[in-house]
Parts: sequence; structure tokens; C-alpha cells
Amino acid sequence: MSSGTGRYVMVYNGEIYNHLQIRQQLGDTTNFKGNSDTETILAAFDAWGVNKTLDKLKGMFAIALFDKQTSDLILMRDRLGEKPLYYGWQGQGADAIFLFGSELKALKAHPKFEGDINRNAITLLLRHNAIPAPHSIYKGICKLPAGHIVRLTKQDRQSQTIQSPQPYWQLSEIATRGASQTWQGTAQEAIDALEAKLLKSVKAQMISDVPLGAFLSGGIDSSTIVALMQAQSQSPIKTFTIGFDDKEYDEAMHAKAIAKHLGTAHTDYYVSPEEAMNVIPQLPTIYDEPFSDSSQIPTFLVSRLAREKVAVSLSGDGGDELFCGYNRYKMLSIWHKAQRLPDPLRKMTSAILSAGSHNMTAKAAQFIPHLKGQSDFQSKIKKASYLFKAQSADDLYQHFVSHWHHPASIVIGAEEPATYLTANRPDLSSLSDVETMMALDMLTYMPDDILVKLDRAAMSVSLESRVPFLDHELVEFAWHLPQDLKLRDGQTKWILRQILHKYVPQSLMDRPKKGFAVPIDSWLRGPLRDWAEALLDETLLKQQGYFDPAPIRKKWDAHLSGKENWQFDLWDILMFQSWLAANQP
Repeated sequence: MSSGTGRYVMVYNGEIYNHLQIRQQLGDTTNFKGNSDTETILAAFDAWGVNKTLDKLKGMFAIALFDKQTSDLILMRDRLGEKPLYYGWQGQGADAIFLFGSELKALKAHPKFEGDINRNAITLLLRHNAIPAPHSIYKGICKLPAGHIVRLTKQDRQSQTIQSPQPYWQLSEIATRGASQTWQGTAQEAIDALEAKLLKSVKAQMISDVPLGAFLSGGIDSSTIVALMQAQSQSPIKTFTIGFDDKEYDEAMHAKAIAKHLGTAHTDYYVSPEEAMNVIPQLPTIYDEPFSDSSQIPTFLVSRLAREKVAVSLSGDGGDELFCGYNRYKMLSIWHKAQRLPDPLRKMTSAILSAGSHNMTAKAAQFIPHLKGQSDFQSKIKKASYLFKAQSADDLYQHFVSHWHHPASIVIGAEEPATYLTANRPDLSSLSDVETMMALDMLTYMPDDILVKLDRAAMSVSLESRVPFLDHELVEFAWHLPQDLKLRDGQTKWILRQILHKYVPQSLMDRPKKGFAVPIDSWLRGPLRDWAEALLDETLLKQQGYFDPAPIRKKWDAHLSGKENWQFDLWDILMFQSWLAANQP
């Protein structure tokens, strides 16, 4: 679409929730022809320029803007990374072309797309189960980091170069400024203020000219979003949950009880293992590049379920990162206590837990009770063994968020690129250890894993997903809240729970955090064994030349024997292998 003055031409993917307010600010001087937010953004660019317009936008977006006056192409991505944007040069010399788009599918459709695999990116996949921005699986193709813009001038096009992306909003600055200027009111005043901001964000994201609903897992985050939606709706909100017959992984019954209490129009659907596994062949197409967070399967299934009745669905993603919800945040306090123990005792404790015997994990539950009752408890206890070995909080965090700990030794001819977790870490020195973990999760895990998982799964069935917790003004407010309002007396998301308990009885919410998981470990030993064996065949791995087969086969054999649970490490390899098979010429 072209702007009113004709100066700008824009391609845009996303949703701007405050575009009507922006129209009011632009005043009567703008002659709008329609009601779209696309036209609003262009009018704002005409009136205010790029930087001031970006400052005013509230929403999710990937924007490509061509300025006819300067001949600049400007690419922009929303602050928290809800929408993706890929770009890069392909070809050489006079044949080179600059490509950009929201999906790799779009870039691959161009006849000059080269598609050379970036071996270094595979190392990142093995560590993080995702390929973090600015990297992609293809050489020469980048992801624009969240909250950044990149400008391609006429001179850049002539020289076939790309300027470094520049931030227009930085989570690291928001976090450090918020932590240094903490909320000065009472706890109750903070609860009331947060509730007001959440209600405002939810209300803005409920505006839609197509049917709208919400995912409801039964956890704190999604239940809060649904409760605030229903509180502002004249009719029952449509809510959606999928369940599994395996009670260790099923939360559908909890979601149903919450939906009944809130009075939503609830749909739940119990998925058989066969239905869930039938999604696996579709994953390379859905995610475009290798992606191995196994909760991609239930995320796709609940998106498909919701799309049968609505075109837009709100999600509770972002609550864990904002309000201290992950178990690793709680476990940090155990690490601090472990530092007081003598080194020999710490090493012995780590070794005992790492052995992972049934008796030892049962005893460990006495000391780490919040892990008991969760899926794959034994594996989590084994991972927790590093609490007694880690030399620093940074070392502990990197261990917790890593699958393969030395991925460059697995990928042939590769080096692991620097990321926010290693050499490129922003200055977070003024934050506490827990706050540092939360900030890094918002900079890496959330945009590169959580939001990728949600966006691609939803868009694959033409469902628009919205994330009210990621309203940037709400994010900025949350970082001003004292840490003891988030993690209090061992209870995560304390302030969010106080809001939720106004709408949902505490008795319906008091249970261990489960996450959105599927039993990949047992599937790999059972119905997926032949599929996995074919992809992990030693001869095939040698022929392809991407992996050293020996450590992969060692983990595969140990997993099949039941002595170890290597589901996450193996799923990383399997998702790459599956993607490779689907994308080879």
C-alpha cells in the first residue's frame, strides 16, 4: 500500500491495537479512505517519520517500508518479536538480489534463492532447540532481532552490503531501568495497578471484526487472560483446550473446571497419541527451518482446534518471563544455599543426583518438592544435579537452557556463533541473578522459541494469535515491580496469582506447573522408534556429513535401553533430519 503523499510504499504483517487512537492524534488533516491499520501506519510515517511512528505503535508487526524520496528500504520488527522478518542477499555480482519476507517459504520461492545450509546455525539448534536471531538455517539469510530496524540505502544495494540492525527499543535497558526505579507503593496498590494495565491490554486485543477466542491450558497465565476477557465481555468467551489420556501430561480437566467457573463457551478435545504423532511430518513445513521444542505439537493441535470456531485467539505466553514463572528461577535459591557447602560435599551430591536412580530421585523430592508431580520428574532431577556443580549463576543458567552442551563437537565443520548467552551479552550487571535470568529469557527463549512456536503453528491454520502480556507498556511496568512481588516465599508469579484469585478460586489453581508437553521419551522407544531409527541411521548420518554419528548413536542406544532419557537432545537431531529430508532438492 502507498501512503497518501506517495512517498512511502509498505508491505506489512501484523496488528496495531492502538491504530484508532493514532488516527485521532493525526487529526483531520489526513483523508483516510478505509479503516485498516495499514493505512494508519502509512499516514503516521507521512506525518511523523519512522522513529516517532515506531515509538507510538502498540502491537505486533513486521514492516518493510520503501522511501521513494531517499530510495531507502527500511525493515522493522515489533519490540518483543511476535512477528518474524527474514532478509538477506542471494547471488553474486550483477545477479545478486536482496530478499525479505515473513517466512522462509516466501524467500525460497524466488528463483535466485540459493539455500546453502548454515552449519553454524545447526550448533545453535542443538543447544537451544531453536535458531536464535539474527541467525537462520540458510547462509546469507538473517532474522531481524526483536525491537530493531535495518536500513538498506541505494549505496548498500550497489555494494551489496547490509548495515547492522539498530535497536529502537531495548529490553535490556527496560529491565535495568525498571530494577533501579522500583515501585514505591504498597503491594495492594501494585496489584491494582497491574490489574488495570492487564485489563486495558486485554480489552485492546479483543477488538476484532472476526470471531475471537482464547487458548486455555488451565495454568496461571492463560487463566488470567481468559478471566480478564470474560470480565469485559457481554457474551461467553470461546476457549479451547486439548487433552491427553496420559494423566501425567493432561491438564484439560483443570482447564474445563476453570472454564465452567468463568462461564466461557469451552471446547476441549482429547488427542490420541496417533493424532499427535501424525503432526510430525508437517513440522518442517510449518516451521520453515529446524525447530525442536516438542510442545510445537500440542500448540499446533490447539491452534487447529480453535480455528474451527474463531479466526483470532489470545494466548497467555509471556507471563512466565515477566512474573518469574519458570522453575529455574526458584532453583536459583537452592544454588545459593548449595554454595555454602564444602566442595567435596557439593560434588558428591551432584554425582548422586546425576546418577538418576529411582531411589535417589525420590529422596531428592524432599529437597526440591516443587519438581515432584511434574512430567519427566527423574530427568528434571538429573538436570537439577548441576545446582551443586555450577560455579556461577551464569554457568547455571546456560546449563539449564542448553540441550547439547558442546554442539560444535557434534556438527562437522561448524563453530558455535556468539549469542546473548555468550559473548554478545548485554550489560545486565545491575540486575540480581534471578532478574538476569528473566531478562535473558525475554531476549532469547521467548522470541526465538516461545513466540516462534506460537506464531508458526497458528499461522499454519490461518489463525491470528495475540499475546496481551507483551503490550510493551505492560512489560515496562512489570520491570518496575519489586522482585518479591513476583517470587515470594517460594511461590512464582505471586502478584499475578493475587489478580487471578479475584476471578478464580485458589483451590482450582493450586497444583504443580506442568508446561505444555507430550511424552516424546516413550514415543521414541515405542511408536516412533522405526521413524527415528531411519533418521538416525549411522550410514545415513555419515553420507549426509552434518553430524558425527558416534555421540548421537550413543545417546540413542542409551535412550532405547531406558537407562537414560535423552528425548530433548535426540529431538533436536530428529527435527533437523526431518527438516533436511523435506527440504532436499
